[in-house]
Amino acid sequence: METAPSRLQQLLAFYADDPNDAFTIYALATEYRATEPEKAMEFYQKLLDEHPDYVGTYYHAGKLHEQLENPEEAEKVYRKGLQISRRAGQMHAASELQQALNQLLGLDFEDE
Repeated sequence: METAPSRLQQLLAFYADDPNDAFTIYALATEYRATEPEKAMEFYQKLLDEHPDYVGTYYHAGKLHEQLENPEEAEKVYRKGLQISRRAGQMHAASELQQALNQLLGLDFEDE
């Protein structure tokens, strides 16, 4: 009896078929985040370099930079993501990025 391929195996197969699909790259980064953060960061970096308009990347890549103790990189990613999400009219994403940036910079005041 064959076991079904794991989600990761399926994603890697999709990636092999089409290494430029932003959604597959994002899904792989998400899969690796908990177990292999450095590998996850490689996929996030690929998205940032090759798919800069993929707004969903910025928050998670920034958070992973924080986890890997790269606050300067996290700040850069959040700031770039803010520009891109605002330009795309994705205000919810922009708001999440702004909160993450404020927290990183120690500016997370309670909402008044």
